[in-house]
Amino acid sequence: MTKIGLEIHCQLTNLESKLFCSCKANYREFKINENICPICMGLPGSLPRLNQEAVKKATIIAMALNCTTPDKIAFFRKNYFYPDLPKNFQITQLNIYGDTSIGGTGSVTIDNKKIRITRIQLEEDPGRLIYEGSSSKNLITLVDYNRAGTPLVEIVTEPDFESPKQVREFLNILSDLLENIGVSDPSLDGAMRADANVSIEGGKKVEIKNIGSFHDLEKAVHFEITRQESLHSRDIQIIQETRHWDDKRKITVSSRSKEEDLDYRYFLEGDIPWIIIDPEIQKELKSKMPESIISKKERYISKFNIPPQVADVLSSDKFYSDLFEESHTNDNAKEIANIITTDLMGLVDTREKREESKITATHLRDLSDSIQSGKISRNSAKNALYEIVKTGKDLSQVISKLDLGNVSDESELSEIIQEVISEEPQAVKEAKSNSQTINYLVGKVMQKTKGKADPKLTLDLLKKQIE
Repeated sequence: MTKIGLEIHCQLTNLESKLFCSCKANYREFKINENICPICMGLPGSLPRLNQEAVKKATIIAMALNCTTPDKIAFFRKNYFYPDLPKNFQITQLNIYGDTSIGGTGSVTIDNKKIRITRIQLEEDPGRLIYEGSSSKNLITLVDYNRAGTPLVEIVTEPDFESPKQVREFLNILSDLLENIGVSDPSLDGAMRADANVSIEGGKKVEIKNIGSFHDLEKAVHFEITRQESLHSRDIQIIQETRHWDDKRKITVSSRSKEEDLDYRYFLEGDIPWIIIDPEIQKELKSKMPESIISKKERYISKFNIPPQVADVLSSDKFYSDLFEESHTNDNAKEIANIITTDLMGLVDTREKREESKITATHLRDLSDSIQSGKISRNSAKNALYEIVKTGKDLSQVISKLDLGNVSDESELSEIIQEVISEEPQAVKEAKSNSQTINYLVGKVMQKTKGKADPKLTLDLLKKQIE
């Protein structure tokens, strides 16, 4: 039986400063080694000062994952040498004196399978290694310390996953959850990373690190399962070790023997006292948590009669969900949900496109109202949406500029319909005995009017003229 556990690292990207100093948490906007200070570099005489907002954000994550939240937490030094760790130790958490990490045991259910959370710990991110050189002979390693000290939450699961597909699904759900509760933006480079622990029946646990994306993690886990099964079938011992994912060759390669907790010589961080978390603060945080994705999806289905597949997509993405919440009414909710999931998602399908987009809730509201009132057709609405996303102009300006208004004048439409009837005698004959054929004729009218004909009026007039 295959067992897979995860160690997921999520940066708290929505904070202003690092975990133990006042340097910016958003290190991405700085030149290399510019966002550093004596504290995050661990220089002699410098003292860490805990970011209270980071504790609150991490507590919210624990609550969202149904984890226990302790009354007091402690920090430890995890001692090891690595070039991107300027202090030669990492300030992190460990449950030695009971549950003293920011989150205790919890669980998440995916596809009716319960995934247990072992613990959630708050810690500092190390720096970033940059490799340069065209081959192993001239490879050099550079270090950028801008990231060192960035607030990071590590979520450790039990080995409850049985397949790479389950791993991928869980990470997608977790990514949506973190964005929804406003603690992190997982789309940012390096904001969410995961290592996997893989073992097959009778084998030792193997850790896989250095994985750049969820897609690669799924591949790495699949390869590692296959590798271990191959060794097992040949009676070759599977050793406990850490392996790295080689993205070029799409294989895992041995890196080092797997360390145990004792190897890191953990001891209490003497410069940070035990932190007492007031139960009243926990209650306040819980009361301010946004509606869960599951609750939001159920509300969209039950209240607005939105199809489950559409509600699932709409509720799980904060950008689209926020637009929907700001723009919908009881009367236009279904139409707006359709515009967002059918048309808008294709226009702003990357982070960069979202940031450049000029779309607002008012635009969506006006667009849905115009469709429902028959002012413009759905086809014209797509063209208008493209222009709005690009320019941010009012819908009325876009309709005027692109001449998108519906052709709803009966006499004008009747003339166009008569042309179609003259050009399509066979279809007209079939339409008299087959009601489905009339849709073909409606399509021909739409072609002549470039999609601007009022579809309901067109259908009514066609039925009258072919009787």
